[in-house]
Amino acid sequence: MQRVAIGLVTCVILSLAGCDGSDKNGSPAKGTIGVSVLTLRNDFFDVIGDNITAELKKHGYETIVTDGDEKVSEQRRQVQDFITKKVAAIVLCPTDAHGVAAAIQEANDAGIPVFTADLACLDKNAKVVSHIATDNMEGGRQAGHAMIETLGEAGGKIAILDKKAAESCLLRVEGFKEVIAAHNEGRESGQIEIVAELPGDGDRAKGMRAAQDALQAHPDLVGIFAINDPSALGARSALEKAGKADQVKIIGFDGQPEGKRAIRKGEIYADPIQYPDKIGKMTAETIVKYLCGEKVEPVQLIPTKLYRQADAENDPEAK
Repeated sequence: MQRVAIGLVTCVILSLAGCDGSDKNGSPAKGTIGVSVLTLRNDFFDVIGDNITAELKKHGYETIVTDGDEKVSEQRRQVQDFITKKVAAIVLCPTDAHGVAAAIQEANDAGIPVFTADLACLDKNAKVVSHIATDNMEGGRQAGHAMIETLGEAGGKIAILDKKAAESCLLRVEGFKEVIAAHNEGRESGQIEIVAELPGDGDRAKGMRAAQDALQAHPDLVGIFAINDPSALGARSALEKAGKADQVKIIGFDGQPEGKRAIRKGEIYADPIQYPDKIGKMTAETIVKYLCGEKVEPVQLIPTKLYRQADAENDPEAK
């Protein structure tokens, strides 16, 4: 009830200037949205932040975009700063699916609506108006199908480079495993065996180290599923260093330009690609609707698309 009241009160204020946030003379209405992303070292979150900013600007809002630096304590400090600044709403790409709850609850107590983008909070005590993200479960399934496709009937041993602190990555792995398990069911040969799950943590350097550990423990490894492009590219570096680039097939996730170029060159087999620009734009549109008293869906998912070398050959971004 409290969140609805906030939206309606804000809408009454904005209605004096027009519900889109601009007054009749074209001057922007005052209002600031605080945005804290997982990390600005990953271009994916830059794109989300830039699109939130651009879309909200059309409706007369300013934004403050900050770097959570993958630290729960830093993100909580940023939320507290947003509260002090009395922002109209807060957007979080959580640094930790559970650890972010305390920061969200502080915003709840201050009467500031919270939205999550790309990454969700898994603590049900923290109130989030709407979560806007990639359909990560389905994307994980697409990654599983890509692994089956590239390994063929031979199957073999594979590793997963995960990031357990991120809800989105947990879903990707869950979807991936679901497809692999279905593929293996009833098979006497050609099974795909997941022999290692290691923390690549979505980071290139950590992805490289995790892949090196997997190769050392399992020299006959034939596949790696990495939960994003940076960790997939790190895994590729490990394979090249070990002289096993032709032996091990990599499935990534994201569709960042560097990942797409790697797919074009055959260094990564495929990616379920996601659309950070759409996530940012939809998040901004959802905020505006909510602040104008409109009903918004609690979860909004954007489909992925499996992207292979043939797609990259016709994609200017991959050149």
